[in-house]
Amino acid sequence: MTENSTRSLVKAVTWRFVGSFDTFILSWLITGHPVIAATITAVEFCTKVILYWLHERAWLKISWGRTNE
Repeated sequence: MTENSTRSLVKAVTWRFVGSFDTFILSWLITGHPVIAATITAVEFCTKVILYWLHERAWLKISWGRTNE
């Protein structure tokens, strides 16, 4: 089985919505400032989508742990 690049990107973006909501809440609780929390979340969202996509694409090149069942 393989995944195309678009599927990996969609997975990265949808996962980041979940992760970024968590980051926003934690940042707001820690800083007490929703604007600072939103800024942290926006930067984190962009960088982590790219990192997740690269991670997914790298793992597609590794056959370890795959089966044809």
